[in-house]
Amino acid sequence: MASGQKRKRLTAEDWADAALTAIGERGLAGVAVEPLAARLGTTKGSFYWHFANRDALVAAALTRWEQISTEELIVALEAEEADPETRLRTLFLRATALAAEDPLEVSLLATADHPEVAAVLARVTERRVGYVARLFERLGFPPAEARRRGLLAYTSYLGHTQLMHAVPQALPDDPDYLASVMETLLRR
Repeated sequence: MASGQKRKRLTAEDWADAALTAIGERGLAGVAVEPLAARLGTTKGSFYWHFANRDALVAAALTRWEQISTEELIVALEAEEADPETRLRTLFLRATALAAEDPLEVSLLATADHPEVAAVLARVTERRVGYVARLFERLGFPPAEARRRGLLAYTSYLGHTQLMHAVPQALPDDPDYLASVMETLLRR
C-alpha cells in the first residue's frame, strides 16, 4: 500500500459478505478467518474487532443472507409492482436468475444439517412460501389452495436452482420455460 493511502475500515457486514461468498464457493467449511482476512486484504485483528469467534461470523452471515435474499427482495418487489400476478412472475424470474448466478443457496441447502443453517432455512422457507401464498390469495385463490401453490412455486424454484448448478444440461434451452412454469402455477 502506498504511503498516504488509508486502508478501508472493514465492517461486520463486509466480513459477513465475504463469509457468504466463501459458503457459496466451498460450503460452510469455507468460512475460515485467515483466508477471509487475506481475501479482504486485512488481518485477523479486524475479524476479532467485529466477532468473538467463527460461529458469530457464521451467524452474522446467515442473518445477512436472510435479509438480502428474502426481505430486501420482497421490499423491492412491493415497491415496484402493485399487481400480484406481475409480482409473482417478476419474483420467480428474478429469484431464479439471482440463484443461477450464485451457488450460495445450493451450498446452504447442502449444509441444512447444521443447526443454525437449519433454523435460518426454516425461517426463510416459511417467509418465502407465506409471501408467495399471500400473492396467490390476492389473485383469488382460497387460502389452502394459495398455500399449496406457494409451496409448489417455491419447490419449483429450489428444484430449478439445484439443477442449474448440478446438472444444467437437464434444463430446457428455452427462454420461455420459466414463464411456462408460472403459467402452470397460475392456471385455475
